[in-house]
Amino acid sequence: MDLLAVALSLFFTWTFFQAILSFRTSRSKAGKKLPPGPAPLPIIGCLHKLGEQPHKSFAELSKIHGPIMSLKLGYVTTIVISSSSIAKEVLQKQDLAFSSRSIPDALHAHNQYKFSVVWLPVASRWRSLRKILNSNIFSGNRLDASQHLRSRKVQELIAYCQKSSQAGVAVDIGRAAFRTSLNLLSNTIFSKDLTDPYSDSAKEFKDLVGNIMVEAGKPNLVDFFPVLKKIDPMGIRRRMTIHFGKVLQLFDGLINERLDQKKTERNESNDVLDVLLTTSDGNPEQIDRTHIERLCLDLFIAGTDTTSSTLEWAMSEALKNPEAMNKAKAELEQVIGKGKLIEEEDVSRLPYLRCMVKEALRIHPPVPFLIPRTVETEVQVLEYTVPKGSQVLVNAWAIGRDSTTWENPLAFKPERFWESELDVRGRDFDLIPFGAGRRICPGLPLAIRMVPMMLGSLINVFDWKLEGDVIPKDLDMDEKFGITLQKARPLRAVPIPL
Repeated sequence: MDLLAVALSLFFTWTFFQAILSFRTSRSKAGKKLPPGPAPLPIIGCLHKLGEQPHKSFAELSKIHGPIMSLKLGYVTTIVISSSSIAKEVLQKQDLAFSSRSIPDALHAHNQYKFSVVWLPVASRWRSLRKILNSNIFSGNRLDASQHLRSRKVQELIAYCQKSSQAGVAVDIGRAAFRTSLNLLSNTIFSKDLTDPYSDSAKEFKDLVGNIMVEAGKPNLVDFFPVLKKIDPMGIRRRMTIHFGKVLQLFDGLINERLDQKKTERNESNDVLDVLLTTSDGNPEQIDRTHIERLCLDLFIAGTDTTSSTLEWAMSEALKNPEAMNKAKAELEQVIGKGKLIEEEDVSRLPYLRCMVKEALRIHPPVPFLIPRTVETEVQVLEYTVPKGSQVLVNAWAIGRDSTTWENPLAFKPERFWESELDVRGRDFDLIPFGAGRRICPGLPLAIRMVPMMLGSLINVFDWKLEGDVIPKDLDMDEKFGITLQKARPLRAVPIPL
């Protein structure tokens, strides 16, 4: 037997006994009761139960083991929450205890976890960055002041679709929405478009962001077996380093360009970058150059991908369900007038359109597990113990499809919200696509303005036909798992002039 075989034999023998010891310790501490869950195998635990769609696998397991469930994934104890009542316990009643992030190894690329407001612990730096986001980007006043930008970007989206309509060619809805979201953010932050509607640059950036979301969300052996960290056996951290590097290089160039402008000419853009640079000059302890770059990375990765995927799912459901589409068109014609674009102030007068967006977010939450959390001390949830260091996943996808809460949960029925006060702002735990508590998505105020305006404009200005004469009921609705939940096959539809 050669040395490699001996080493492997010793490693797996040691790992086997460590796994058994870890399992016995976690399950048998006196007076402590873990949530129920499937019996783990030696070494791998329950990794074999993840599958390619972990949100679906865990939803099925929760039907057997209950709405709070524990699994051993390699060496990591993972607690999965699949009901609104327990999500409320974790995200509201014990929010602080569950506020820390479980950081995947992929986020160690470029040390992103040390600077990102998404992954930083709840402490002074995190509070400073959240305050900057809430005050300078997502406050009501700031969003009101930038309303003209969103209106202009929606006009550009419709103009792009009109050219496709004239040529009789299909629009890739997700890509078009991504480009709109990308240029909206880039104008808000940098006062310039980052991509041209008719170039391939938007596709390249979308593919880059998509790759980041897939790599960050896919199961990684290093996260389950930390001993493998140095060798990165699946290459995820290596690929993330490349992806992050490309985006950071772009932002570095844009910031340098602005700093040069400030030296040589009078700059009156007063955009988000100006505010951040001014804040950094006056108080570098609050935010510095690195944090500005990483804040931009957070905004562009999260803001573009989630908004575009939500619009793509909403349009897919509308096309798959002609009755809902016709109701939305009738409301838009009556309130706005056929063929007109939607302005933000119109949305409050379009209850059925708002119901469509809520229903799309219920069935297709942008982030199926929200962002993973961890507990730094042992916590009690109901009669169960959540051990220190456990990873905690809130399965928003399963909560939105819970048959004990939602009648006929797999059906797209905007009418279910017609007489309902349920909202997506984190107060109603039956519907938490943006999370809840202090870790709620800071971009929620922008998303709930942008998505209805884009969706309503696309529906009101055109009729739509699926590419290749696919009939609505045959539209493919398969999902591609990552941190965000994408359509496995992009929605392509031909806009038809009214």
